[in-house]
Order: sequence, then C-alpha cells, then structure tokens
Amino acid sequence: MKKICFYKTDIGRIGIIEEGSFITNLYFQRENIPQDVVVYETELLKEAGEQLQSYLLGKRKNFTLPLTPSGTDFLLCVWESICTIPYGETRSYKQIAQSIGNKNASRAIGLACNHNPIPILIPCHRVIGTNGKLTGYRFGLQIKAHLLELEKQH
Repeated sequence: MKKICFYKTDIGRIGIIEEGSFITNLYFQRENIPQDVVVYETELLKEAGEQLQSYLLGKRKNFTLPLTPSGTDFLLCVWESICTIPYGETRSYKQIAQSIGNKNASRAIGLACNHNPIPILIPCHRVIGTNGKLTGYRFGLQIKAHLLELEKQH
C-alpha cells in the first residue's frame, strides 16, 4: 500500500510517497497525486520529511533514505549517475551522458531528469546546460535556482 504525507517547506508543500519501506515519489504543490495512496505518516515518511527540511535549511548535504524510483534501465542508470554529483556542484547534460557511456544522449538525459519521480532526493536540479544555463526543471526554474543557490551558500 502506498502512503503519502505532506510537509510544508519554505519552497512549498511537498508530498512524499512510501511504498514497501522505500521512498518512491515526491510531489510538489498541486501536482497530480495518484488516487491509490493513503494519507498516513509512517516512521520512514517522518524521517524523509525531517531530512528534506534539514536539507532545505542548509543543514544536510546528503540523504540517507531508501529510494526506489520506478523507470526503465536507462532512466535508472541516469538517476544513479545524477546521485553521484556532489552537493554544491553541477554537471551538464552532456557530462551525464558521457558518464553513462552514451556521449550523444544529452537530450535523453534531459528527459530522464524530467521523469525523475524523486526530485531533490535524486538531485536532478544539479544538472544544467553545457553553457552553464539553467534548463527545465519539474518544479520550475525558480526552485532549481533556489536549490543551487542554497547548496552554493553551504
């Protein structure tokens, strides 16, 4: 059974979903929440909420949560690579493509970031254009810029 709990943060209301003792999704503000979830705060969701709040306050640099995003082998490979980007650093879509052994996959990397079901915890906000410009982000470029600035300051 999927459980969700909502947390008020300085960037807005965030819903975190747990299924089978793993974090599987993160939703922002008014995104469409699946119908098959129960609003219930488990110990894992409470811990995830606390870690997220601590990160957004600049007190946490790494998450220690069991994540299980759902996706194709390619998507999982991209998200795994994104998780290796250190706090406060960025990589280009091209660099991520190269890191997974497919130097021509920059556009596909962008799509993988867009389909990331657990943003922030899988830090796709750290992936930017080759020219250093911010490009698409599921929560909006303003939130992406905020997260990068937060990490830069701490």
